[in-house]
Amino acid sequence: MAKDRDIPPPEDSFAGKDYQDPPPAPLIDPVELSKWSFYRALIAEFIATLLFLYITVQTVIGYKRSVAADPCGGVGILGIAWAFGGMIFVLVYCTAGISGGHINPAVTFGLFLARKVSLVRAFLYMVAQCAGAICGVGLAKGFQRAYYVRYGGAANELSVGYSKGTGLAAEIIGTFVLVYTVFSATDPKRVARDSHVPVLAPLPIGFAVFMVHLATIPITGTGINPARSLGAAVIYNHKKAWDDQWIFWVGPFVGAAIAAFYYQFILRAGAVKALGSFRSG
Repeated sequence: MAKDRDIPPPEDSFAGKDYQDPPPAPLIDPVELSKWSFYRALIAEFIATLLFLYITVQTVIGYKRSVAADPCGGVGILGIAWAFGGMIFVLVYCTAGISGGHINPAVTFGLFLARKVSLVRAFLYMVAQCAGAICGVGLAKGFQRAYYVRYGGAANELSVGYSKGTGLAAEIIGTFVLVYTVFSATDPKRVARDSHVPVLAPLPIGFAVFMVHLATIPITGTGINPARSLGAAVIYNHKKAWDDQWIFWVGPFVGAAIAAFYYQFILRAGAVKALGSFRSG
């Protein structure tokens, strides 16, 4: 008779790799407010969003200045898209272990809906991100004061020839792509199941931002990040930027909500599990 250790395990025994989903984050978690790690995460989100806006706004203003001098000069839309995507890659890589590397209220909102973060953390992350964005754009304006207002302040506005519905749809779809990528790249179950496939989460997230910018810069200038849109609008402070501001909040939040539902309840079969637990109860 064969020994137990010689008997091959069932085919499905490694399917889950002993993985269990972590429990959902509590809706209200006041204990977080007493931890230094929580405030360190807020600082990380503030600084990361500040740097993100400073570099990207400087890139946009520099590009428009170059084009004004030479129509064939500057980095072009491709370069601007790389600036946004590249900075997200760098900053998510740097801050993921501290704050999760959200750098975007829409990402935070999506993760909150999926019960990955508490309401307290989500709200204060958004405050830190918006404050960082305003400071980052203010810093960019300070370095390029002579050109900042002349070239539009890198504020998100609906381009001429596009309806508000088109702009809203572009922001919804663009944010869906981003948040869907975030869920997929950071899914611990996927890492446990496909451990033979190395996944550097910041890389696909940065590429998602890059690709979305290529598609939507001609339509809205690409928001997909309410903090980015708010920071530019506050410092630029022109009527057109404020008139269109609602698009850059409603669109990203709706896109993030759809992505969270799609990934958690369709791809991860959360709805089936929830229904099964309901019936068993």
